[in-house]
Amino acid sequence: MSTTDVELDISGMTCASCATRIERKLNKLPGVEASVNYATEKARVRAEGVETAQLIAAVEAAGYAATVPTPEPEAAESEDETKPLRQRLLISTALSLPVALMSMIPALQFENWQWLALTLAAPVAVWGAWPFHRAAAVNLRHGAATMDTLISLGVIASFGWSLYALFFGGAGMPGMTMTFTLVGAPRAGGHEIYLEVAALVTVFILAGRYIEARAKRSSSEALRALLELGATDAAKLQNGVETRVPVSQLVVGDTVVVRPGEKVPSDGLVTAGMSNVDASMLTGESMPIEVTEGSRVVGATINVGGRLEVQITRVGADTELARMRRLMEEAQTGKAQVQRLADRVSAVFVPVVIGLALAALVGWTIAGAPWELAFTAAVATLIIACPCALGLATPTALLVGTGRGSQLGILIRGPQVLEQTRTVDTIVLDKTGTVTTGRMSVTEVLPVDVSRDELLAVAAAVESGSEHPVARAIVAASPGGRVESFQSHAGFGVQGVVDGAAVVAGRPSWLAEQWAVVVPADLPKGTVVAVARDGAYLGAIVVADTVKDSSAAAIARFRELGLEPILLTGDTASSAARVAAEVGISRIEAGVTPAGKLDAIRRLQGEGRVVAMVGDGVNDAAALAAADLGIAMGGGTDAAIAASDITVVSGDLTVVADAVRLARRTLGVIKGNLFWAFAYNVAAIPLAMAALLNPLVAAAAMALSSVFVVTNSLRLRGFQGVGRG
Repeated sequence: MSTTDVELDISGMTCASCATRIERKLNKLPGVEASVNYATEKARVRAEGVETAQLIAAVEAAGYAATVPTPEPEAAESEDETKPLRQRLLISTALSLPVALMSMIPALQFENWQWLALTLAAPVAVWGAWPFHRAAAVNLRHGAATMDTLISLGVIASFGWSLYALFFGGAGMPGMTMTFTLVGAPRAGGHEIYLEVAALVTVFILAGRYIEARAKRSSSEALRALLELGATDAAKLQNGVETRVPVSQLVVGDTVVVRPGEKVPSDGLVTAGMSNVDASMLTGESMPIEVTEGSRVVGATINVGGRLEVQITRVGADTELARMRRLMEEAQTGKAQVQRLADRVSAVFVPVVIGLALAALVGWTIAGAPWELAFTAAVATLIIACPCALGLATPTALLVGTGRGSQLGILIRGPQVLEQTRTVDTIVLDKTGTVTTGRMSVTEVLPVDVSRDELLAVAAAVESGSEHPVARAIVAASPGGRVESFQSHAGFGVQGVVDGAAVVAGRPSWLAEQWAVVVPADLPKGTVVAVARDGAYLGAIVVADTVKDSSAAAIARFRELGLEPILLTGDTASSAARVAAEVGISRIEAGVTPAGKLDAIRRLQGEGRVVAMVGDGVNDAAALAAADLGIAMGGGTDAAIAASDITVVSGDLTVVADAVRLARRTLGVIKGNLFWAFAYNVAAIPLAMAALLNPLVAAAAMALSSVFVVTNSLRLRGFQGVGRG
């Protein structure tokens, strides 16, 4: 039997435990190995002898929906799923605030106020909380319980009891008021309504879900950014005639024309022309690649030199860009599934709370108490345990932490990011654009029989006619003069007349072989431009990517945080060694391909390390997604930023250290919030079961725990960064 890899889009998941349930259901099928990612809402399945229809049926049997992704996701703009959730949150909030104020402030309780409260709270309890009711029903059909179950039960119980009290108890009488009693007497509870509980629980949990949905949506932007890199059309050459056609219509064997400034439409071989190709969006390296007849070019790279004719060798899913997209998808799906801390506890917490509420109901009934009293005790138990502060614990800390981070130039994607920061022990750094500026500049001038300034001036004059990054670096180092009779020799150098003298500048070997210039043999390694005037050697200029001013200090701070820095680059070993020595990094991996970067991350993880990756290029995107913590520099590509967990807007490497510190601090606050959110509720459960705590006081306890959670989170506003971001 043949083994096939199948990808499915999953819908209907509301928490990480849903992904686990689907994964278990799929893995029960013979010959199936499945991984379900809640963040990306995708299932990756390796199946042997199992049809896709069977996989979809298994997902549907678990209570969810599955579809095969469309072949061309770029053709349709994905719908913003956060929009209806935001609308539900805003409307529910507007309706709930008057209910809460009337219920909590006796001065606002005018005659028959309770009926206005019912009118406002009913849409919130039914329509606003509908996602929780629906999820609870799905879970119930499959014999499972999650936080959605507890939220739904709490809302239904408090709203249902309020209806009973209004229509059958004494709460519907004109002039009815509500009072706060810390300890309730064992009596019938038909004179109290708990509409504010039903409404506020719904609003708080909706707010948490909205924040989570926004974080989830951003995870798909990485793939969209990759797709947008490619060209949309191409100049197809047939029988000497050029025709503009969509890239999707190209087939292997077609010949296309790529003019200066245009993107190479697909992978292929140069059949005519010479030029320089900017592949920085794929390689991350600032130096353009020199291509001539027979050179391989990659789709989405930019032709910055002369006219090229390219024969297409790979199209569609076989291209390098598509391969990198798959690498990133696999890396995202292969991440350890991070469940919210509240969901982890729910597997035990929810059934226990439901059991305690039932125990209170049955216990008071057996004891001969009025059934209203028994029901009040049960409702109070559910409400005191309802995760109001629990729903706020993560979002409020995240909002304050990320808000403070944005002031410091640090963007944190979501709560799932924070859990890895505490255990990260290794930080892998891309070189170009991360440790270095990504811009070429003159680093060394080696004159012979002329002054340094004269050598630079002559070189800048002849290079002023070129747009090559090396030429621009030399021109930026000196005012230079004017050049006449300028000629560029792609891949070798330039020539021209400066102040009446013939000047050539370029590769030392080119000057020696083509112009018979005597060039010293002991020139430095790297990018060296030799200069000659009227056949006489004037000297050499070394051009290199310069190290950022903040990099050395950043490396020192990483070590203070317990992180071992590793330099990972596609550049040469000599260039990498120079940069590493300058900033204080001892471990280097050079000449690494984009796929090699991903392999390096997984190899380090295989050694038991928890790895953070810092990068800025598309070539870093898969590695950023695979790392336990992906950090993108803000000056990098959209694909790298979208694939990362944290983005440093300023591009200052010292701010990366601040990002790790802030993430760790925020995680600490979240854990503290979760502890106290449980502590408040759990401590009061015995009082609720004993009917000594009416549901209104239970709601007050929830409010108190919420105030504590918010206040604790606000401490993050005082976080101070040490970077310049």
